[in-house]
Amino acid sequence: MIYAQKEDFFIMCGITGFTGKVPALPILLKGLESLEYRGYDSAGVTLVTEDALFTQKRKGRLADLESSMDVPSFMQTTGIGHTRWATHGVPSQLNSHPHTNEKETISIVHNGIIENYQSIKEKLIALGYVFQSDTDSEVIVHLLDHYYQGDMMEAIQKTVQQLNGSYAICVVTTDHPDEVYVAKDSSPMVIGHSENGSYCASDIPAILEYTKDVVILEDGQMAKLTPNGVAVFDFAGNALETKVTHIPYDMNAAQKGGYTTFMEKEIYEQPVAIKETMRGIIDHGQIHLPQLDAVDMQKIQYVHFVACGTAYHACLYAQALVQKWLGRIVTCVAASEFRYGNYPVNENTLCVFVTQSGETADTLAALKMSKEKGAQCIAVTNVLGSSISRYADQTLYTSAGPEIAVASTKAFTTQLVLLTLMVFDLAKKEGREIADGDAILKDLQRMPEIVKEMLEKAPLMDQYAHFLDNQYDAYFIGRQMDYVGVVEGALKLKEISYVHADAYLAGELKHGSIALIEKDTVVVALATEPSVAAKTISNIEETVARGANVILITTQQQDAPGFKNVIRIPDIHPVLATIPVTVLLQLFAYYAAVHKGRDVDKPRNLAKSVTVE
Repeated sequence: MIYAQKEDFFIMCGITGFTGKVPALPILLKGLESLEYRGYDSAGVTLVTEDALFTQKRKGRLADLESSMDVPSFMQTTGIGHTRWATHGVPSQLNSHPHTNEKETISIVHNGIIENYQSIKEKLIALGYVFQSDTDSEVIVHLLDHYYQGDMMEAIQKTVQQLNGSYAICVVTTDHPDEVYVAKDSSPMVIGHSENGSYCASDIPAILEYTKDVVILEDGQMAKLTPNGVAVFDFAGNALETKVTHIPYDMNAAQKGGYTTFMEKEIYEQPVAIKETMRGIIDHGQIHLPQLDAVDMQKIQYVHFVACGTAYHACLYAQALVQKWLGRIVTCVAASEFRYGNYPVNENTLCVFVTQSGETADTLAALKMSKEKGAQCIAVTNVLGSSISRYADQTLYTSAGPEIAVASTKAFTTQLVLLTLMVFDLAKKEGREIADGDAILKDLQRMPEIVKEMLEKAPLMDQYAHFLDNQYDAYFIGRQMDYVGVVEGALKLKEISYVHADAYLAGELKHGSIALIEKDTVVVALATEPSVAAKTISNIEETVARGANVILITTQQQDAPGFKNVIRIPDIHPVLATIPVTVLLQLFAYYAAVHKGRDVDKPRNLAKSVTVE
């Protein structure tokens, strides 16, 4: 078994760029096509001559963009392209990339998030700049216009000094029609060269057909591409030596970043996804979620969390937090059941709807009913511009990026993070003191590193997954917030390995379910909740006595004498332990499925987005 490299590799949009001796448009379009697997909502290109920029963009699929152009007729040899996954501004023609300045002499594409774009935008408007979109990216082209005095590299240096956040930027200008400029910080960018010209892209697949020797730019670096080669500089303008990386794998492997499957890749993207979800929300120990300012908690008597599948498990977690921090009557209800149960929904109710896609039919139907009854409605989703964001009063977005594998991984852990911040902020806005509040926020900010530690345990989880080689059943047990971990862990195992798995409250095991335990039965037990960990371990010992093969996940401090297979998570506040535990159980399910030869990315009978009731 070859284990994945632990790299930060996270892209929400696609970028391509080319300058050379052959027409640029087919190269740009083919590169964007190779990045389609990541998901997007619009596409666009800019082609350059010394006389003019030609920009074409379309909301929707890349095929819509291509069909709007007579591709063979465009002979320009320099250009940039983009597929957008919306983060600021709904999917639309105006919000699509590329963005150009008013004189249409500079064009840019951008991946990432500019956290301080609003303040920059206000300053630029005061200087007379007019904005055409709702995106954060448009501030970049106007800053470049403001600073440009004939030297684009100098203008880029001055521009990036103003930007806070994450970005990979690609720039062209009519003043230098055979050059492409790039800069990056916290968002990927690769460059390469062949006999036909120079290439840049946000991911290796876009240029792999033309060269397998690439330069992977580091944070704080920029580059100038010409038909004859590439040159790399730091943000101070100092020339740098480049390290060329040879890519030994084919296009299919490249789309997966060298990982075996999309699910494996998305598991390993979680540290960066969690970091991106928190970006701009936690600052100097304070939470900034202005979307929640409109929620009047003084009048709220009931709180309902509504979702399906894995998102429902995220809601179970949020329900426990509300019980701890808000002191309201709170329920967690499967969306398919919500409309048919007699739940109190009125103007004194807060309803929170969680869905990765924002298009889940049952969840949308529940939201519409709640709106009709006067409830305050918040959506938590991963897709800006999705249906649920249009119906909800307020929407909070995870920044997991497109999730290709059917089984949810990074979408779930980012939901846990964002729901924690949401409930925490609502409690603080109401003036409630949260026990260990400062410690919880500090541990949340440490979460990307903690998740990385869990990913390093992949070989151990691979080893434990072999326990299931000749088994058809598995049982997951835990108590309190550990129960969230066991229901999600059991679901992951079921949906990708097809091993029957049940999740039980540990204290309920002796009330009938223990009859299922026999020699070599696999039991996964969680004991991270201090108040009940010792009791959970007592329940586990009952399964050991009956010959079970037990895997125990617990804390650094918890005594676990006599257990052979023990995994200890790093020191972390107990309310957050579900997140690192989840990562371990994702790996366990993944390797179990691999050993059984399953199609991990496309498990049978399942779909990524369930848009029928």
